[in-house]
Amino acid sequence: MYPILINMLKKSELTPKTISQYQKAKNFHRRRQVCRNIIQDSIFMVLGVLTAGFGLKGFLLPNNFIDGGVTGISLLIAEVTVLTLPPLLIIINAPFIILGYFQMGKAFAFKSALAICGLALVVAVFPYPIITHDKLLIAAFGGFFLGLGIGFAMRGGAVLDGTEVLAIYLTRQSSLSVGDVILGFNIAIFSVAAYLLGIETALYAILTYFTASKALDFILEGIEEYTGVTIISHRSEEVRRMIIHTLRRGVTIYSGKSGFGKRGEGHAEIDIIYTVVTRLEVSRLQQEIEVIDPLAFVVMSSIKDTKGGMIKKRAHKLLH
Repeated sequence: MYPILINMLKKSELTPKTISQYQKAKNFHRRRQVCRNIIQDSIFMVLGVLTAGFGLKGFLLPNNFIDGGVTGISLLIAEVTVLTLPPLLIIINAPFIILGYFQMGKAFAFKSALAICGLALVVAVFPYPIITHDKLLIAAFGGFFLGLGIGFAMRGGAVLDGTEVLAIYLTRQSSLSVGDVILGFNIAIFSVAAYLLGIETALYAILTYFTASKALDFILEGIEEYTGVTIISHRSEEVRRMIIHTLRRGVTIYSGKSGFGKRGEGHAEIDIIYTVVTRLEVSRLQQEIEVIDPLAFVVMSSIKDTKGGMIKKRAHKLLH
């Protein structure tokens, strides 16, 4: 009995030390991850500010173009008054940052305030070259670079335009969606622009906004587009091996029962396979499934982005 008690005492003496070492390692990992996130967010925010500034000063501002959102309001006011754009960016975005403080938290509000002040400083100080005076190129590339900048800032956890904050707030207070709020907000801006600056300017503003929104989606959703594929087949094991060994992708298997299909009614148990592939692999996956089981039921759905798993593979490798 005494040896058992001695061993228990030894274990109890070692436990606090072990826990302490684990806690130290955990705290170190957490601090390293926090530092990594801060550096990554800072890089995205700086890229966003510089890119958006280039879109504004290199294209839109010298040619009296406007955009949608809060940036569009600032450009519109700068166009019809003697006020300059840099202070307007800060003043008009300020209420939305305060709203974001209550809706998103302190970190979001601080990052956004820093990014917007940075954009105002860049627009006021940086000597960007004027790229072109062609209206179509201004609308296309001015919107493109502005959208890239806003997207980079959002990847860093901040906003350069407070429209999204207002849209999220209003959706929580009503049955409207974020898209409905942003659309209504921009329709009002473009209507005022058409009245004050003319129909042609408003139409170019709509084109600028459309280009910016597509560039923003490009940054937020990633370069690659993913497709989630659900496969219901009586040859599920062969399909699983094909996905793993041929496509070299991960799979998740659900247990299910067949109901009614091309083979008629049935209640046999069946494995349901779910996998995620890039758009370059969809055609090949369909062809391989067709070879294994022409009667397989395949459901596909678009996925904006993924994290982890066996999905991140370069396009040139996929084609081999």
